[in-house]
Amino acid sequence: MSGKYDPVKERLKKEISIQRLAEARGIKLHRAGKEMIGLCPFHDDRNPSLNIDPVANVWHCKGACGEGGDVIRWVARTEGVSDGHAIELLKKNYAPTPGPVVKQSTVPKLPCPVTLGVDDHTLLREVVRFYNQTLRETPDALAYMERRGLKSAEVIEHFQLGFSNRMLGTSLPDRNRRPGAAIREQLERLGLFRKESGHEHLRGSLIVPVTNLDGDVVQLYGRKITPNLRAGTPDHLYLPGPMRGVWNEQALVVSKEIILCEALIDALTFWCAGYRNVTTSYGINGFTEEHRAALKMYGTERVYIAYDNDEAGNKAAEKLAAELTAMGIECFRVEFPKGMDANEHALKTQPAAKSLGMALNAATWLGKGPRPAGRVSIPVLKSTQIAEVVPAAEEHAAKEKSMESDALPASPAEVTVEEPAQWFAAAKQADTEVLPLAASAASSGPQVEVKSDDVLLRFEEREYRVRGLQKNTSPDVLRINLRVLGMNKHGDMALHVDTLDLNAARSRMAFGKQASEELHVKAEIINRELGQVLLKLEMLRDEQIAKLLAPKSPVDTMTEQERGAALALLRDPHLVERIIEDFERCGVVGEETNKLMGYLGAVSRHLDKPLAVIVQSSSAAGKSSLMDAVLAFVPEEQRVQYSAMTGQSLF
Repeated sequence: MSGKYDPVKERLKKEISIQRLAEARGIKLHRAGKEMIGLCPFHDDRNPSLNIDPVANVWHCKGACGEGGDVIRWVARTEGVSDGHAIELLKKNYAPTPGPVVKQSTVPKLPCPVTLGVDDHTLLREVVRFYNQTLRETPDALAYMERRGLKSAEVIEHFQLGFSNRMLGTSLPDRNRRPGAAIREQLERLGLFRKESGHEHLRGSLIVPVTNLDGDVVQLYGRKITPNLRAGTPDHLYLPGPMRGVWNEQALVVSKEIILCEALIDALTFWCAGYRNVTTSYGINGFTEEHRAALKMYGTERVYIAYDNDEAGNKAAEKLAAELTAMGIECFRVEFPKGMDANEHALKTQPAAKSLGMALNAATWLGKGPRPAGRVSIPVLKSTQIAEVVPAAEEHAAKEKSMESDALPASPAEVTVEEPAQWFAAAKQADTEVLPLAASAASSGPQVEVKSDDVLLRFEEREYRVRGLQKNTSPDVLRINLRVLGMNKHGDMALHVDTLDLNAARSRMAFGKQASEELHVKAEIINRELGQVLLKLEMLRDEQIAKLLAPKSPVDTMTEQERGAALALLRDPHLVERIIEDFERCGVVGEETNKLMGYLGAVSRHLDKPLAVIVQSSSAAGKSSLMDAVLAFVPEEQRVQYSAMTGQSLF
């Protein structure tokens, strides 16, 4: 376990009672001073030697075994698992089972994160989802992303970034069981587990999946987040076998201008700064046949080579530029300060959007003849979000000045990270929405008009009409009725209409092929326009979902007469007596103090910090009757009632 402060771990240690866990396991405790004492479950204890301090929430044995610790150590020892495994159990509503402790568990205590017996594509998707959820719950991994300038909830969602904390293997059935052996052999064959050790191949790494247009995972990249690992440990890892896939292939579909980075972290840096028309090779020698084929298929016209400014990066960029130029693609060399890569440059010269934009526009022309015209547009924040993202004027001026003085940003040690849920919420709020990425994209983007339930997107020669967008309430679905209207080669009006899921590459390609035949237009033109339609509709759908999830403003439906009666009740000096009388009319007699406390707790729901009331008594003493009576005073639309809850569910 890491010795660094972990807010989630500290919260578990404070909020989950060791006393309650011990009693749930069947250990009888009695008070002795400030501590609770019982028989120690870790040795043959005849005289009670287990001591639990309920206030400090720690335990220790004063008998033969002499063990002790916090709640994490308690769960690890009672369940026969590691401390890391115990933390995961406590985070997932752990409830102990009565009975003796387990010396070493061979049965997983955590739910299996993948479906047994599925095909390779499905398994890889499920593993990526598991790693993605792990990243959201891991402060160290989020802190690493923040240090690298990637504090963006959007990038985590869009590319399904993840983190491997070794818990995937812990959650699977053991190898000595048939299902466990089968799933582990499949994971080993895919390269996710190592055959020689059985460990997760990418453990301890920030994980970036590479997917194709159908959403299939074809490769995983892992970047170790812990510095100063033992000698020989690689910082960068991929799944074994030949490199596959084109990262962010959608960018090639949408834009004719592509930024090509040397590494995935650099590409993510451009993406987070607003330059979404970016992809990456896999190192200086990692420009593959799939990259070449994709550039050719989508008709890429210009490539900005943003490799590291070192000897290896410069040689690789020069060689690649000659190859791409021979393919008819314009090439520019993006030059960062000597020895730097895109990520280092973006961190050193803030704001990243401006510094990277300046580097792109100052890129060296690598072709023959005069330099082609055209500049890259620096992403612009929406005016309604600038206050959330852009620093105050004084800070902004200081950052502008730092671009000239080369002042370094805060060191990694100075970066602090909130709890994962707070980090994710804050990052999501600060994510920026950008305008068109390049001059060519800006000139060819569609005009958007929303008419009732229709969305119209107009290009120079075609109009796309969208229906059914309002039915899409999940970010994973974009099922619509789409009609494209234009003039065919004979000058006649032509159209093609179909219902499809724009998120499905096959459906998109099929629509593009059929529409190109109907309108007598090249399929690549229709596909490029479909890509821009997709991006616009994604934005509209996400805004629609955000509005649906936004809290509704309360509507005051009281009449003046009702308001007057309510105020008269509140001002009545005999208010307490009237409340008790109302309870008696409902059939609840006695327990005046409890009734008033319950009523007060229910009314406090209108406060920013409502009160909580706990009623504790023996069985059949009338707790449910009291609760029902109190809730009878609460309007039904403001009432949420549960018949039973566990203590862990509150955590």
